[in-house]
Amino acid sequence: MRNRAVAAMALALGLLACGSGGSGAGACEPDPTYVPQIDPAEFLTLIEDPNPLWPLVPGTRTVFEGGGEHIEVEVTDQTRVVMGVTCVVVRDTVTVDGEVAEDTYDWYAQDKDGNVWYFGEDTREYDGGEVISTAGSWEAGVDGAKPGIVMHKVQPPPETTYRQEYYACEAEDCAQVVSTDNSVTVPAGSYEHCLKTREFTPLEPDVSEHKYYCDGVGLVLEVDVASGARVELIEVTAP
Repeated sequence: MRNRAVAAMALALGLLACGSGGSGAGACEPDPTYVPQIDPAEFLTLIEDPNPLWPLVPGTRTVFEGGGEHIEVEVTDQTRVVMGVTCVVVRDTVTVDGEVAEDTYDWYAQDKDGNVWYFGEDTREYDGGEVISTAGSWEAGVDGAKPGIVMHKVQPPPETTYRQEYYACEAEDCAQVVSTDNSVTVPAGSYEHCLKTREFTPLEPDVSEHKYYCDGVGLVLEVDVASGARVELIEVTAP
């Protein structure tokens, strides 16, 4: 039996191409090589030692602004069982000009090695107070959807691609480590020794972002690679 950390790393990295062979849903084909093995016994129901770059601590609230959007992310005290794994529910609300534009409930779980997995989301897009779309919603174990690792405890080698989620042709976010020792200044403060990733989806090959994650806080900055537009951490409150 392989060590859990080695197994989790191999599954997350996949040593496979993070793509479905197309630039949109019409050209997309499922990837049969991505088969993460999920054992509920290898996940924590009570996270006493959170991953410092993605801390799932109930009561934590982070606020971001950029591109005309105001984004509030709250780690709730709610849970949801997905594929037998007890996940923490994180609410992500986007408002534009004071009106809710998107409201999402994400489901995350941390394994015993400290890796944070993404098990799905329930998302709703609004216009004038009315739901106009639920596109992007998915749940691991349903209709072929599979979880992915959004944050490793031990970072994979730079430029190695890994899947953060996988619902073929609908939700295929991927990431690569760029560097692990970055300084970042945003309205919420200045941070050192931060992880920088490039995050993208093969469903939109012309779109990618650099994201910066810092110890004890998690995500602090997103930068659109093409335009340089920034979404910055404005405020963070912990329980």
